[in-house]
Amino acid sequence: MKTDVIQELGWGRLVFGQTFSEIEEIGRVLRDEAGGTRDICMYLKDPHVLVALHPEEYFIDPSHTYRLDLTGEIPESTPIPGIEIRPVRTKDEAERMNRIYVLRQMVPADVEVMWDNHNHNPAVQYLVAVDTADGEIIGTVTGVDHRALFDDPDRGSSLWCLAVDPATVHAGLGKQLAITLAHRMRDAGAAFMDLSVMWDNEGAIKLYERLGFDRTPVYGIKRKNAINEKLYAKRQIEGLEELNPYSRIIADEAIRRGIRVTVLDADTGYIQLEHGGRTVITRESLSQYTTAVAMSRCEDKRVTRKIVEKAGVRVPRGRSATFDQEDVEFLDEVGALVVKPVRGEQGAGITIGVQTEKQLKDALRRAGGEGSEVLLEEFAEGDDLRILVINGRVSAAAIRRPATIVGDGETPIHELIRRHSKRRAAATGGESKIPLDDATEATVREGGYTFDDVLEAGERLQVRRTANLHTGGTIHDVTDRLSPALAQAALTATKAIDIPVSGIDLLVPDVEGEEYVFIEANERPGLANHEPQPVPAEFIDYLFPNSARTPWTWQPEKPQDPVN
Repeated sequence: MKTDVIQELGWGRLVFGQTFSEIEEIGRVLRDEAGGTRDICMYLKDPHVLVALHPEEYFIDPSHTYRLDLTGEIPESTPIPGIEIRPVRTKDEAERMNRIYVLRQMVPADVEVMWDNHNHNPAVQYLVAVDTADGEIIGTVTGVDHRALFDDPDRGSSLWCLAVDPATVHAGLGKQLAITLAHRMRDAGAAFMDLSVMWDNEGAIKLYERLGFDRTPVYGIKRKNAINEKLYAKRQIEGLEELNPYSRIIADEAIRRGIRVTVLDADTGYIQLEHGGRTVITRESLSQYTTAVAMSRCEDKRVTRKIVEKAGVRVPRGRSATFDQEDVEFLDEVGALVVKPVRGEQGAGITIGVQTEKQLKDALRRAGGEGSEVLLEEFAEGDDLRILVINGRVSAAAIRRPATIVGDGETPIHELIRRHSKRRAAATGGESKIPLDDATEATVREGGYTFDDVLEAGERLQVRRTANLHTGGTIHDVTDRLSPALAQAALTATKAIDIPVSGIDLLVPDVEGEEYVFIEANERPGLANHEPQPVPAEFIDYLFPNSARTPWTWQPEKPQDPVN
């Protein structure tokens, strides 16, 4: 057996403790950890001894190790319609693996290291789950064959970095990735496969136990660093754990920079930030630097339209609903409508693609009914594009897609929706759910089905017309593809509204093109929806310029000073 074995995986090094004869040598290796990575030592005979000798440097990772016996019966792989699980093929696919790591708040890996391992180290396997409909990488897992790496007499292997895109519509991807890797390791001669899972990750633990994994007394050692801090030093900030994801992501970034955080009201997301003599109160991405005038301009969609249109931004034809024949005549004139409350957020009361008088009547009722303020706009085809602008610069752009389910040939549509809603809620901290309401039922009927029908295996069905995250929509980053014309439209809109932080919604046929129509401006856009872009960091840069650490993406003009 080889000695002093270390495997570089890009996000850090895997140190095999059983191959070292001196415990202090392991300490020296971990001490050489590269910045921005996190190493882990596994299979050390006496992990507590190293921690006792250097408590200021190392800690025992609060994870459980689970082991699957590959010498007996293991679960059979069941193909998922529309999904191919295979080894990574290109460096671009390795890059897209990193995207999933970031979406799952995992440490990204050095792509050059991954690609070198793939090409030159048979002990390391990178598997990806590919959606055959569009070629997207939507899941990944890494395996290490210990026997191939260092002639392990125990014939071990291990599973690392199992991650699935939280926006995927496919169920069971994590399970199939783990099973596929287990079969590959068994075929290579491994006797068992280990994995490490956080002690409180109940969902993952239940999955692994169902697959036949059993707890084994193997512990990991990590170095105390900034990445691992939350594992060994619990933050003592009252109310922090109760914040929703949109406020929590801002609080975490502030804490990372040494900015004092006080939770004022966890239920509503209000926090107070203090640094360098400056105090700022925020509610998610809304701060005291957004004026009441700017908020009112965003709140009333009719006002927003007038202001941005005057500034040269293209808006669809529209009118205020009068609940009479004139509404029908406007529908006949434009062919299809979007009906939405003048005031509102998160897609509440909105109906898209209204084409008949009956649909118009139902949509008006859904938007509030007669006596309420409702806006009628010409329906435009295209993707729902959210452009995030912070302090006069485009920070991120993402396409938002409506909730979609995939059939399995057995399960009724209403149950598929319920299951997918549960996955979306788990992936977003409860923020994204698909309601089984009239709007969802109407969308299903438009697709030619009822809630009780069964889709064929692999068949997709859109179940909401709007792409809002709160009703099950998914978000896909397109920042690197955004055309200058669309970026400029967003910048023009925010400047006209005079708002420092906003999510500008456009309908576009192509994110790399110039065509668009303006939909609305949001005064409190969710910053937790734009991974892998560092938008929380840019928001804190805006609030506290002296703490700025991140580069900006777009620089069209001199930034505004938030104190003016």
